[in-house]
Amino acid sequence: MTLLKSPLAIAIGAAMIGLSTPSVAATTDKAEQASTKEWNVLTPPGDKQTITIDTNETTWSNLDVSPDGKSIIFDMLGDIYVMPMSGGKATAITSDRAWNFQPKFSPDGTKIAFISDREGAENLWVMDVNGDNMRKVSDESHNLLHNPAWSPDGQYIAVKQGQVTGRTIPGGSIRMYHISGGKGVVVRDRLHGAKSQKNIAEPAFSTDGKKLYYSVDATPGVTWEYNKNALGSVFEIRSWDLATGEEETVIRGSGGAIRPTPSPDGKSLAFVKRIENGKVMQSALYIKDLKSGIETEIFAGLDRDLQEANGAQGNTPAFAYTPDGKALVFWAGGVFHKVDIASKQAKVIPTRVVAEKEISPALKFAVDVAPDTFKVKLARWSQISPDGKTALFQALGHLYTKDIASGKVRRVTKQNDHFEFYPSFSRDGKYIVYTSWDDQDLGAVRIVSASGGTGRVITQDPGHYINPSFSPDGKHVLYRKVTGGYLLSGDWSMEPGIYLTSAKGGEAKRIIKHGDNPHFGAEKDRIYFNVMSDDTHRELKSVDLNGEKQRSHFKGDYIFDYRVSPDGNYVAFIENFNTFVAPFTSTGKTLSINKGTKSFPVQQVSKYSGDFLNWKADSSALTWAFGPTLYQRKLTDTFAFLKGAAAEPAELTAQGIDLSFEKKADKPEGVLALVGGKVVTMRNADEQQEIIEDGVVLIEENRIIAVGTRADIEIPSKAKVMDITGKTVIPGLVDAHAHGSYGSHNLQPEQNWNQLSNVSFGVTTIHDPSNDSNEVFSMAELQRAGLTVAPRIYSVGRILYAGNAPGYKTPISNLEDAQFHVKRLKDAGAITVKSYNHPRRDTRQQVLEAAKQMEIMVVPEGGSKFQQNMNMIIDGHTGLEHALPIPNIYSDVTQMWSQTKAGFTPTFNVAYGGIKGEDYFYDTTDVWKNERLASFVPDYILNPRSVRREKAPEHHYNHINAAKSAKQLRDKGVTVHIGAHGQREGLGAHWELWSMAQGGFTPWEALRSGTIDGAKYLAMDHDIGTIEKGKLADLVIIDGDVLNDIRESEKVAYTVLNGRVYDAATMNETGNYNVKRQPLFFENGSKTPMHPATEAYMEEKAHKYHWKH
Repeated sequence: MTLLKSPLAIAIGAAMIGLSTPSVAATTDKAEQASTKEWNVLTPPGDKQTITIDTNETTWSNLDVSPDGKSIIFDMLGDIYVMPMSGGKATAITSDRAWNFQPKFSPDGTKIAFISDREGAENLWVMDVNGDNMRKVSDESHNLLHNPAWSPDGQYIAVKQGQVTGRTIPGGSIRMYHISGGKGVVVRDRLHGAKSQKNIAEPAFSTDGKKLYYSVDATPGVTWEYNKNALGSVFEIRSWDLATGEEETVIRGSGGAIRPTPSPDGKSLAFVKRIENGKVMQSALYIKDLKSGIETEIFAGLDRDLQEANGAQGNTPAFAYTPDGKALVFWAGGVFHKVDIASKQAKVIPTRVVAEKEISPALKFAVDVAPDTFKVKLARWSQISPDGKTALFQALGHLYTKDIASGKVRRVTKQNDHFEFYPSFSRDGKYIVYTSWDDQDLGAVRIVSASGGTGRVITQDPGHYINPSFSPDGKHVLYRKVTGGYLLSGDWSMEPGIYLTSAKGGEAKRIIKHGDNPHFGAEKDRIYFNVMSDDTHRELKSVDLNGEKQRSHFKGDYIFDYRVSPDGNYVAFIENFNTFVAPFTSTGKTLSINKGTKSFPVQQVSKYSGDFLNWKADSSALTWAFGPTLYQRKLTDTFAFLKGAAAEPAELTAQGIDLSFEKKADKPEGVLALVGGKVVTMRNADEQQEIIEDGVVLIEENRIIAVGTRADIEIPSKAKVMDITGKTVIPGLVDAHAHGSYGSHNLQPEQNWNQLSNVSFGVTTIHDPSNDSNEVFSMAELQRAGLTVAPRIYSVGRILYAGNAPGYKTPISNLEDAQFHVKRLKDAGAITVKSYNHPRRDTRQQVLEAAKQMEIMVVPEGGSKFQQNMNMIIDGHTGLEHALPIPNIYSDVTQMWSQTKAGFTPTFNVAYGGIKGEDYFYDTTDVWKNERLASFVPDYILNPRSVRREKAPEHHYNHINAAKSAKQLRDKGVTVHIGAHGQREGLGAHWELWSMAQGGFTPWEALRSGTIDGAKYLAMDHDIGTIEKGKLADLVIIDGDVLNDIRESEKVAYTVLNGRVYDAATMNETGNYNVKRQPLFFENGSKTPMHPATEAYMEEKAHKYHWKH
């Protein structure tokens, strides 16, 4: 056949023919794949129910036409259907729990190639046209396959393959498989090598089989970017000569070019591009004559393509020629069409699909929002004293010790005028060195007696100090100086680095400019530290006290930290959230080290996570911690070769010292009456729209005790009365997807301007679905104890990340792995976990099962992958984070989703698929002139983003499409929530409300989404989300009639948070208390901007936690 005549095809045939049993691809971890096979995607554990969908519409359907022209196959919600070319009721070819999509007829019409996740990962499968004899062709474990295309001889199938880097947006390549199976061969590799995030997709063989066409993201650089200009040339179509390997650009230009589809005679190429007519920007179907080069528009009404999204599963649905080449059959606007090419006349092919889908119930577990006391779980920098009697840790902004024998917990220091961080014992156990932070006076390094007392400052200058530790003899202190300018003052940020000073105080000496976690080993004249050597490798290095004679000792993939034992004989390290230990092997060269090292002994010691590595002073045992638990393990329990050790290592350490303790939650005293306002209660919001004119809200301590009209409510004489006539009262805003910084290098401000701004705009509860676990959970506890002013803070902590990033990559091969990761996060304080772009469906199901067992919710990253989003919903995720990447949804999706209890947080501010909502409000409003915002956000952070901004017509902004889809879902009963994504401090929550109005929500409906819907989603509706008796007093008092104009919502006069009333303009407390807040650092006259090192740190942090898109 034609394909086999080329030299490359002959080579491919030799490599592939005879491999009838699919083999594992080179990128597959065989052990991991073996363990995932024990899980059956088709029969996940737990309750299930069957729902029925009866629809004349489908969403984002890929189709193909049979070689005889009589039938159309297409996909809808994970199943493949066939119907006559004339239309009618479709017949299911597949109908099970697997997600089957992107079907393609073989050239002889006897088989169908398709993509399915039925064994966990989305792989290439083939079946008979009636659904029999399903057979997996590929065997990829993580690098997923999409967009299958048959060779004309029916012997090969080309696919797009996606491969992730440190980011989970896959770089594309084109791969080809023989129908008998095998590893396949790469035809067109990734554009820029292993670090590429640029997409290559939608392969199609030329009619003669000599070439492969495909679409390519041709924008500059290696990194995938949001907000690409779709009217420029984002994607282009190229061809690859299968004989010579020559690549040629076939189509490019304004609007791009995607989904190449050769005509049956090979003379023309159909494709899709983006067009603009002044009123709408959409996609259109074009044909290019391959001889003349003439391009002709055939149909202009396609749903907007995904050139501006990442298109990981393809940029637009597959379409097909009829066998005679006279017509094209395609999906658009929820229905199927057939367009005559000559006349350009299109007609709808009527369709009816009746389907049954098995679904699992969405996970929901009630959250106790405001108990009178709470357990302090986040114990940081935990360690055991050299005598083994005392545990030292930091919590609630201060240092604590716990007597291990009696369990008694006490404060170490007597000061309350600053926060304390980074404690560390001297090796003789007599002293503790730590750092402090004061918003007004900045930071210091201090020493206090281990028995308690007043800390003594040993640094001469204020600054930003972390990682202090004593020298072996206790005479000197090593520490790291970092920079400020974001959450913390930028003053005293010069000359960061690793320093050494006398324990008595005095002048400090900078040893080296860069390095993390500095510490001593055995020698008093050499220090050890960590550095990142590239995207995934961390090195352990050392220098002498002059910063010279540098040595590199170890280098490992996905290692988060190293710690050398005090005697210098061992090194501990954290890899992928577990703790390991090895002899300190020295050869004068850098040694590779990781959990699989065989060159010298490496032993895992932890069963449950690892952080805050430390050694006992005599090097006999290693300690580590996570959340409230401090673990310890002797070396003799680890290495059999040590004197006194058992013949086999002990079981992994699973039991530790519980450092948690009970703390009384903050609660105001007194009675408060809010009188005369219009009260929008949101009570029974799905059945009624209750509005109380001339209302009274009566509050005692932190709960509402009565709500009604002035005539109906008797106000106690002891109540403080606030006249709010002319104002509107709504429940406190619940920002269900709120990112933001809670610390800088784990130093935390006493007042966080970011959170003050949130409260000033009426945000009373935030849920952060990606942050540093130590920073966010410690800040949540500070807020709960009343030690800082912020909304109620909830979080997933650090995401369960599928990308290749050290300290973040979360490998999950089985249910036990999932249980491990879910447990460590719940132990630290998480109410939810975030499954972030894990490519395997069985992995996502295992996370769900582990979460169900531990009674914690799962909020997955949408990831701009429509097909995965849909099976996330049917598998029982609590909801979906981020907008769907596609511009429109239809009856099949709304019917399916509405029969689950899964919620939707579209994050309009960063909506996928086009210019995002945040940019719309920069374009159309003068954000930098917002006095409230400017009061709480440093001008060097606010102005660069808001003063100069790009403009675009309104119909280019995709958040409006996203809001229209959200409105469709909400009308069917799906809860939709605001999620400002941290894009603009507090004001962003209102942008979310305003975006909803642009999508068709009424002001009342938008407010419902901003309050009770979010509370229901987070399982907090028993405590917050409505204004009624017994609920927590979280309220927003607005100047204006927000029910008439949603844009009035930002005019917050007062925010009531946990019964405390704050003047929104100043954030001074009023009501039953009169407390003036302290000035923020940029209100004290300081004009010091962010240090360049802080800018780099915050940029890295924002990308690492996916706050920045």
